[in-house]
Amino acid sequence: MAYILNTDDDVALMLRRIGAGSIDELFAAAPESVRLKRLLDVPPALGELELTSHVTAIAARNVGADSRVCFLGGGAYDHFIPAVVDQLAGRGEFYTAYTPYQPEASQGTLQAIFEYQTLVARLTGLDVSNASLYDGGSAVAEAALMARGVTGRSGRIVVAGSAHPESIQVLKTYLANLETEIVVVPQRDGAVEVSEVAGAIDSRTAAVIVQQPNFFGVIEDVSAIVAAARKAGAIAVVSFDPISLGLLRRPGDYGADVAVAEGQCLGNPLAYGGPYLGMMACRESYVRKMPGRIVGQTVDHHGKRCWVLTLQTREQHIRREKATSNICTNQGLLALRASIYLATLGPRGLARVAELSTRKAHYAAERLASVPGLSLAFDRPFFKEFVVRCSVDATSVLAEVGRRGFHGGVALKRFFPEMEDSILIAVTEKRTRDEIDALAVAYDESIRAVRS
Repeated sequence: MAYILNTDDDVALMLRRIGAGSIDELFAAAPESVRLKRLLDVPPALGELELTSHVTAIAARNVGADSRVCFLGGGAYDHFIPAVVDQLAGRGEFYTAYTPYQPEASQGTLQAIFEYQTLVARLTGLDVSNASLYDGGSAVAEAALMARGVTGRSGRIVVAGSAHPESIQVLKTYLANLETEIVVVPQRDGAVEVSEVAGAIDSRTAAVIVQQPNFFGVIEDVSAIVAAARKAGAIAVVSFDPISLGLLRRPGDYGADVAVAEGQCLGNPLAYGGPYLGMMACRESYVRKMPGRIVGQTVDHHGKRCWVLTLQTREQHIRREKATSNICTNQGLLALRASIYLATLGPRGLARVAELSTRKAHYAAERLASVPGLSLAFDRPFFKEFVVRCSVDATSVLAEVGRRGFHGGVALKRFFPEMEDSILIAVTEKRTRDEIDALAVAYDESIRAVRS
């Protein structure tokens, strides 16, 4: 996009229009404590050619997932993306279309969202999906707000401490200025105890939130947790891995009221951490408390099938007191990619991806557990991720593994200071036996190097 700077005359004209005498007056509302007191140490201006070369050199320092064999996880995964996803999602009709704000938005865009909602409803086993949310973390927080509206309770939200720590952090941020207590039930040995979750639920509890599989890849006793929540009249919210539903039961099948997910794994690249895709589905009886927007199917005055924005629950469309959230848009392009991915794979393909990821993850766990200095952290069933403990400094070992051509995992002390010796490793269907064997060799060599 072309950029042309504002001239002094442009600045003066804009200041006059808004009634400010100077730039300093314009920013007078900003406290002195946050104002910059020094000149920025900016080098002399470069020509366009020199500047382009300089920025390109800086960008080349980024280390992407493709530059090393990727075993990263923790919510973002290196799954295979069929070529048809890029081919179709990159068409101009989709790629340049903006999120619909009005009912008369492009019928093609609305139909694409409707198809996405249908796929998500079938995937989760629940009745209705919205048009998507920003990402998995905000979907968890929006589900908690939705639960407050459904139950009329605002005293407490109970969340499993084995859920993604960043989702918990987003939840706390969303509710920071509301009179709602967030009770995080600590994980023990990689999972939460059902009795402890049940003991934290009281008559004020609006929602119980659990992740399946959890942040460590462990498969929780989620059916019992959902049952405890519903017995107390609370909304049972399950944050799930979409790929896992190729093997595991759907949230709706074991009684979940609301299901949310990070949809990056469905045909969306790692992209240095975003943008990603938030997914949400719920029971039909809760649909009017659902955040975001919902596309519905109807017929026009000629009797032809068409699509409209059936529910628009943002405050720009309805009275502020009736708005269900501050979500004002949806991840239209990423939701489209997820739809193409799911339609391409179908139920059998999704099951195959889930099975391959699981089998390869278990093979990798066995190989790494045989490396001197590494051991499996938890003796629990897991899906495609697992945690290993390292007898020497985990961060240093990961750095050495990186020098040998691997994104070897995520150091967990970033999220859990008490787990400074632990590494979270994810294995998808893309990883080969040779790559897994080579990772084990890299860890062996790296541990030896750090020790020496």
